Amino acid sequence: MESDPMTAPKAARGSRAVSQPVAAPLTRAAIFLIVTVNPGSDNRAILRSFCGDLCALLRAVEFRDLEGGLSCVMGFGSNAWDRLFGPPRPAELHSFREIRADGRHAVSTPGDLLFHIRAKRMDLCFELATQIMSRIGDAVSPVDEVHGFRYFDDRDLLGFVDGTENPRGEAVIDATLIGEEDAAFAGGSYVIVQKYLHDLAGWNALSTEAQERIIGRTKLSDIELDDSVKPTSAHNALTTIADDGKEFKILRDNMAFGRPGQGEFGTYFIGYSRSPRITEQMLENMFVGRPPGNYDRLLDFSRATTGNLFFVPSLTFLESITEDEPAVMVPDAAPATVESAPSIPSVHDCSLGIGSLKGDIRHE
Repeated sequence: MESDPMTAPKAARGSRAVSQPVAAPLTRAAIFLIVTVNPGSDNRAILRSFCGDLCALLRAVEFRDLEGGLSCVMGFGSNAWDRLFGPPRPAELHSFREIRADGRHAVSTPGDLLFHIRAKRMDLCFELATQIMSRIGDAVSPVDEVHGFRYFDDRDLLGFVDGTENPRGEAVIDATLIGEEDAAFAGGSYVIVQKYLHDLAGWNALSTEAQERIIGRTKLSDIELDDSVKPTSAHNALTTIADDGKEFKILRDNMAFGRPGQGEFGTYFIGYSRSPRITEQMLENMFVGRPPGNYDRLLDFSRATTGNLFFVPSLTFLESITEDEPAVMVPDAAPATVESAPSIPSVHDCSLGIGSLKGDIRHE
């Protein structure tokens, strides 16, 4: 059985940065837990101490079912990073940028810490979330918690397969993990999360053909529509980001969630990438349009109710943190590398250097 990155021993790491399990296999269940950090130096100390203890907590719960595929990714918002760690900062960490366009709104909501907990069984996710909150509950305030599940045939509640175009194999590393472009934070990743609520009654009133034109794929067979019939406003057309023939991917691990008794049906979007600009450009294309006005018609039936951007530092970084001392950073003379990762071209040198992706993406 392969060693989980979250449980890899400190020995033999040297200066190599071991990533958190960003690319863990897709599972049947997940909990997305977002909290804010309460004021006070004592709370800061509790959370800094917890960073190094997360792996031990995970191992204790994981041992109850070693085949359960339990993993946890911990991410930090921009404000929380400044409060907990200070400089240096990950190069592209900032607060989630809201987008407004003709009534469509990608909201920005509070959130300092993200825990993305995954397993084959919800009880494992539930137990780990319970233990995490037992450990840090006095230091934080919960702002959002979603229990997600994998729907039939890996579909979302709209009836379409979700995540077909996820990168696979070594391409996952290239898509999600920071390399030499921000060497002090190599092995880290950026993650954007949004909670979408669906108007299922309105969606289901559409014909299958109309739904397929909005998504850009066939509903039953999950085959991408030919460009000759696929609208330029199709969801998969607007979320395709390419430069000079090279397509830039993100890793999605979206989950369905809902409360039928409350009429709540949704999709929790979570996208990991080595640069948040990739996902931000996807969202701008969806909400504003490419060109402006040619927006994602899926938004006529789906409403974003949360929005957050987090940085996921390497496991090596987390385990170097003590209650009082600064996190141990890799010296400039010996920049960190990503364990088991191939050479990754710099995002700043040759990725996303076109159009509105140059520098910051700004929204009205």
